[in-house]
Amino acid sequence: MESPAEKTIATSRFGEVTFAESDVFEFPWGLPGFADQHRFLALSLAEQPNFVWLQSVDDAKLALPAADPWQIFPDYDPRMPAYATEALGLTNAEDFTILCIVVVTQGAEEMTMNLMAPIVLNLKTRRARQVMLESSPYAVRTPIPRKQAEAQGTAQPA
Repeated sequence: MESPAEKTIATSRFGEVTFAESDVFEFPWGLPGFADQHRFLALSLAEQPNFVWLQSVDDAKLALPAADPWQIFPDYDPRMPAYATEALGLTNAEDFTILCIVVVTQGAEEMTMNLMAPIVLNLKTRRARQVMLESSPYAVRTPIPRKQAEAQGTAQPA
């Protein structure tokens, strides 16, 4: 049963998800392609421990797969632009985390990760933003090596 501080949404991918408002990440600038979506939950699935699903709170049909880029690309070295650091109020490394959107083709024949535009989540303020890494050597669709993809596997707020 839902407490007054909790809300439940019926998602198309995960069924009913109950969460506290304090679990929600606010994307004040939206996301490219989803400019009108500003509130997301970060959901972890037991069967996919290396993925985090960004589930829209306002559109139950919208869920984006993401992952910790260092789990797949240990040499990933993003240089965060000053505007992003300032806009998100990032001061200490332990106060934020970085995820990258994963794209899976039909039938999961190919998986790619957007290393050029990581999602930065401030864990203290719950504000987040997708940040374009200017003059970056990274690509929007970096292929995920197959053995790494196969190692990825009830939704719970992260």
